[in-house]
Amino acid sequence: MTDHVPLPWDHIRLWEIGQLQNDTGLGLEHWLARIRDLAPPTEAALREWLGSEGVNGYPRALLVHETFGYPDSTVRAADELIDAQYADRPALRAILDAVLLYAGDLDEVSIQTRTSHVALTGPTRTFAVVQPTTRHRVDLGLRIRMPEEAPSTRLRPASALGADFPARIPLTAASQVDSEVAAWLKHAYDATL
Repeated sequence: MTDHVPLPWDHIRLWEIGQLQNDTGLGLEHWLARIRDLAPPTEAALREWLGSEGVNGYPRALLVHETFGYPDSTVRAADELIDAQYADRPALRAILDAVLLYAGDLDEVSIQTRTSHVALTGPTRTFAVVQPTTRHRVDLGLRIRMPEEAPSTRLRPASALGADFPARIPLTAASQVDSEVAAWLKHAYDATL
């Protein structure tokens, strides 16, 4: 069982450095030296070059942040970010806590806190996000293809969570985080392995 405490940014950075090494066979210092030689004028130029070099996802984000600086949401304390997300909707915080308990049953899950949501990341990529979407609802966004005929009336198409999370389960109370939600969470986790 994974501890369901959000990772501090420096732990996430170390994980991303490991991903960079695994994905490219080359370490952080190698890539930073190449970037210094390239001297990209903008983040967009660096992202484009890294993509052409086969560096994508978290490793690309790491190199962009190392070159142009980390956003405030990355280096702020996880608890501070979560408190801010739920400041005007404290009753919904229990929904996040319930989802994190189920996520803790999955292997190698890290919890990454952002300004607007909490990301659940497996061994290779983010498989779910928990976002307080309205003052009365939290959406569990899932990185799964939305089935043509949803086997559940709770699973809905999602557009506000970004293209990577096309399905969502709207939640208005912690009691709704049940075995069905846990099964969809595991399905999304397994789909990213």
